[in-house]
Amino acid sequence: MTNRTAFVTGASRGIGLACAHALAAAGARVILAARDVAKLEAASATIPGSSWVRIDMTSEESIKEAFAKAGKVDILVNNAAVTKDGLALRMKKDDWDAVLSANLTGAFLAIQQVIHPMMKERWGRIINISSIVGQTGNPGQANYVASKAGLIGLTKSLAQEIASRNITVNAVAPGFIDTDMTAVLSEDLRQNLLAHIPLKRLGKPEDIAAAVKFLASEEAGYITGAVLNVNGGMYM
Repeated sequence: MTNRTAFVTGASRGIGLACAHALAAAGARVILAARDVAKLEAASATIPGSSWVRIDMTSEESIKEAFAKAGKVDILVNNAAVTKDGLALRMKKDDWDAVLSANLTGAFLAIQQVIHPMMKERWGRIINISSIVGQTGNPGQANYVASKAGLIGLTKSLAQEIASRNITVNAVAPGFIDTDMTAVLSEDLRQNLLAHIPLKRLGKPEDIAAAVKFLASEEAGYITGAVLNVNGGMYM
């Protein structure tokens, strides 16, 4: 990936930061993007040669500004996501809109910022981080599930639109990963989860990063429109 620039959203921690580390180790120049400037600065300091930009995935203006600062992007990893869980019966429209705006619309707007330069370059990698629940559903997460299922549909449509320009578009669907989001689970819930995972462990951010690194590589040049499941066998 030498001479390639990778832009990773939600890169200040967890899966996004692991992806940034993996892409940098593979030779890419990495740009970390997230909302929290202090966390971004700390994260970027752990990756030699990286830089960072602040981005709010719910704001089209913020997205445009971030990509203008970044310059040409060869590899886009749409990882940023938020949750506002609740039963559909009681879910406020604001909570629906906030999750769809950040997770799906924000990813689409980020893609729009990189398509033209990638088409001119006749090379590009777009990798959308979906979720196992985007394939299986999950009670209490109608907004989050809809956003992650939407990313899969977006991936497949876009892959067909721009494949002729040597740009691949793929999704990675993580299972349950050991991050801040799963750290709050009770021990009973964690054990129940493990009982449904054939590999009997939660995933690590590095497991997702390895999949992203592969899809961003030259070796993955004949793969597009795919959903790569990284879930320990929980969903097949």
